[in-house]
Formats: sequence, C-alpha cells, structure tokens
Amino acid sequence: MISYRIDFDQVHAHLLRVTLTVPEVVPLAQIDKATWQAECSGRGALVVSCLVHAFDNSVRAAFVDAQRGFFNGTSVCLRVEGREAESHRIELRSLPRGWQVATAMPEVAEGAYESANYDELVDHPFELGAFWRGSFRAHGVPHDVVVAGALPDFDGKRLLADAQRICEAAITFWHGQAPARREVPFKRYVFLLNAVEDGYGGLEHRASTALIAARRDLPRRALAGAASEPLTDGYVTLLGLISHEYFHSWSVKRLRPHEFERYDYTGENYTELLWFFEGFTSYYDDLLLVRAGLIDAPRYLKAVSKTLGHVLGAPGRHVQSLAQASFDAWVKYYRADENSPNATVSYYTKGSLLALALDLSLRAAAPRRQVSLDDVMRGLWARSAGGPIREADIVAVLREVAGPAAEALVQKFDAWVHGTGDLPLAELLRPFGVQWQAQPATLVQQLAIRVNESALTGIKVSHVLRGGAGERAGLSPGDEVLALDDWRLRRLDDAQRLLAPGHSASLLVARDQRLLTLKLERPAAGEASGSVTLLADAKAPRAALALRRAWIDG
Repeated sequence: MISYRIDFDQVHAHLLRVTLTVPEVVPLAQIDKATWQAECSGRGALVVSCLVHAFDNSVRAAFVDAQRGFFNGTSVCLRVEGREAESHRIELRSLPRGWQVATAMPEVAEGAYESANYDELVDHPFELGAFWRGSFRAHGVPHDVVVAGALPDFDGKRLLADAQRICEAAITFWHGQAPARREVPFKRYVFLLNAVEDGYGGLEHRASTALIAARRDLPRRALAGAASEPLTDGYVTLLGLISHEYFHSWSVKRLRPHEFERYDYTGENYTELLWFFEGFTSYYDDLLLVRAGLIDAPRYLKAVSKTLGHVLGAPGRHVQSLAQASFDAWVKYYRADENSPNATVSYYTKGSLLALALDLSLRAAAPRRQVSLDDVMRGLWARSAGGPIREADIVAVLREVAGPAAEALVQKFDAWVHGTGDLPLAELLRPFGVQWQAQPATLVQQLAIRVNESALTGIKVSHVLRGGAGERAGLSPGDEVLALDDWRLRRLDDAQRLLAPGHSASLLVARDQRLLTLKLERPAAGEASGSVTLLADAKAPRAALALRRAWIDG
C-alpha cells in the first residue's frame, strides 16, 4: 500500500512534514515543475520526506497554524505515476492537543485513513482543529457539519436544521419523495465550513465539500425570550452556497463532462460544458432554497434580478459564447483582469439564466404534460447511469422531454449555448406572471465604469466598460478620481449633484503619479441601461399563477 504520513510538529511555521512511502528504493531525478522520475531497481521501501508550506486559507490548497489545519490531498500527497489504482493511506501524527479531525474518508485506525485509489484520496479534504461539530440525517443518510472560526453567538442548531432541509430537497430532486438509501450516491456526507472575517467560496467533493464564508453571515442565536433572528441576506447567501456545493455531489462529481472521465493532474482539463455543470447548478441552488421552504418567491426573484444585473452589465456577453467561456476558463475566468467584463461572460451567471430560459420554455410549451428542466436533469442521470456526458446527450434528453416542441427548442438551445445574443427572458417570464421592470441607471452605470471606494484609497477605477461614457472620456483602470469641476470628490455619488445629465465637466484624475484633466460627459436620462427587477404579479391570470407556482415551488 502507498502511504503518506503527515506530521503537525511545526504548525507555528505553517509547515506540514509529509512522508511518502513506496515499496521500493530508487534514485530520484526531477524532470519538470511537478514530476520526479525514479529508477525502479530497488527492493526496499522508497521514503520521500518534504516540508510543505501550508498558508493558503482558501478551499483549494493547504493551511496550518496553531489554531487550525486544512488540506486537500493534491496539495500534500505526491502521486505515484502508474500506481494510482492501488489503495492509499494517510496517517496523521503529532496533532496539537485538543485538535479533532473531520473528513469523509474512512478511518481504519486511530489517525489512519484509507482510500481505494489516488482519485479517491485527493477527493477527501481534511479539516483539523478545535471546531464546532453537529450532525443530522437526510432521507436516512448521515451528514456532519463542521464549523471552524465561528463567533460565540453562532446558532449551530439553526444551521443544522436549514442544511437538513436543503439536503432533503436535493435528494428528493434527484431520486423522488421516498428514495431508497442505496440510490443516494454516498453513504455519509461532511460539510467543512471555515468562517473568516471576509471570504466566500466552495469546492465540491464526492462525499463532502469545503466551504468558506464570512463569520458575520452565520446564523446567530436569538436573545433569551426573543424571536429567532431574521433571515439576513448574508445567511441566505451562505445557504445558497451550501445548496450549490451539495448539488454538485450529483452534477459534477458523478454526472460530469466526458473530458473529465479521467482527470489529468499534470495540466488543465478542458471542456465546453461548464455552463451546464456550474451554470445549471447555480440555477438550482437558490431554487432549491424555495422548495425547501427557506426563502419565498419574492426573495428568489430578487436573487434572479441580481444575476440578471451581473450579466446585462458586462459587454463581454456579446463577445464570448457560453461554450467558449467554459473552454477558456483556465486562461480567462481564473485569470480575470481589468478587461474581463469587456471580453468574457461568466458561465456561472449566464449559464444559470440559460437554465432558467430552458426551464420556462419547457413548462410553457407543454403545461398539460407538466415537463420541466427537472426532467432533463433526471433524464441525464438515468441515461448516463450517473456518469460522463457530452453536449449531444443533453440535446438527446431535451428532445425526449420537449416532445412536439423539441425541434424549435433545440435550435434555440444551440444558439443560446454557442451564440452571443441576449436570452429572451422578459418574453419567457411573461406567461408566468412575472413582471420585468427596468430600473433607472445609476451614475456608475451611466458612466459605464466600475470603481472601488474607501476612506483610505478614495475613488479608484477598476474597470472601464466598452463603448461607455467613461471610455469616451479617456478613463483607464487604476485611475484615481480626485475632483469634478474643481470640486473634491470623496465618493462618486457626490458627482450626482455636480454633473447634470447630458452635460460635460472637467474630471481631475491621478494616473501613474501624474494629474490629468479629462472631459467627462454624462449621458442624457434614458440613454444608459440600468438594472432589472423581477416582480411576481399577484393579479396575473390563474393559468400564469399556476405556472409560476409549479416552477418556483416545484
């Protein structure tokens, strides 16, 4: 068995001592940045010991200090090429006193954990420290929730109850109201949540997820005698993250792009399907919160409105298709720069709107048949036996579900995935009694710029959107906005009173230690597009109300 020993005897230095033992003794020669070649001629055990600097407090790599430890196997466990299919073992030693260990990997002895192969090894992150822990069952499947870094008023009981409702809604979505336990693709599930001052994100795994969230977004215990704390926007965001990563247990970890059937750990893994696996998951994460009874329809529509604002506010949506955005993720999405809004579109946000467009189209085309995107997702799961798929599989199941409307819908689907046009959501929402209300553009939207503001840094331009007033004035990312017509600006909103719509003014900016005066013209009222608000029309026809209830409430 290939084994790894991880010693925690230098946590103050943020170091993990990792010892890999392979049953043979051979000389090593490094041949690239991540590969060492061994001459396999020895008979004894090969022992490789190294120090790993672990100070990445995210969900991606490894971190350790005197209070907490966390790691993904890819960050600490060298892969023995050609022997990935063998059993692998991790042993944890020299843990600080009082530390606990949380992972979904089976523990075979105290401090020792085993996996069937290397893929399974690196798909089980570890959380270590003196964390809070709770548990619940969803459709009979045990779930653990681990929270590190929570404040003393953290309401763990509420988080457990809400997470349970999310998990039950997701299991019901994939396997029906009364699923057999064997249908659920994991025997046990673990949520590993790291609460920090400011942060957000998650990384899915086959039977667990690593999450990071701002500790102020965790639920708080109500004061004695008081009603429960209100459902804050921050807590709803956290619940959406939990829903998103849990949904990935089916869509990404099992149902996945055919290019990911075998992972290449030496380089990027490319696919054009991230709009489906991330975008459709982003569509269902908030929708499942409604179906779990955690948020209502108006709050859900507010979340969709926010997503619409992100997509419609990026000129790059007319430059890059969803398929291109997926393929270019490694070189564009994960390497965002000041020009990203002009050249790219998010496969998360626009992908979720594509899912919405498909769902509404299916429901409206055949209201009596009561088919929906839910049927497409479950059909793909059945078609692939919970395994790899191609875009052709999505099209095939879409044809089956759509019935008589299939040909027209498949043509639209192809244009939505591979084209750069806007999705016809206002038109699609109308039969569901949802009003599309365009809001007046804010000053930032009128100037087509994005800024960062603070008392210390002042007003700094982060992005200049293509074809807007800011670009015409000559603004550049990195400019510090100082004054408008000789009036000092400390917040961009101050310019509202100084710059009338349709008029121009002198804008003083600092760029690379030089002062520049630019001529800035504010577009006339109505020239610039603002955000969109979606509202449920309570007076909509009965048929529209029925469609809306079936869509949102499931």
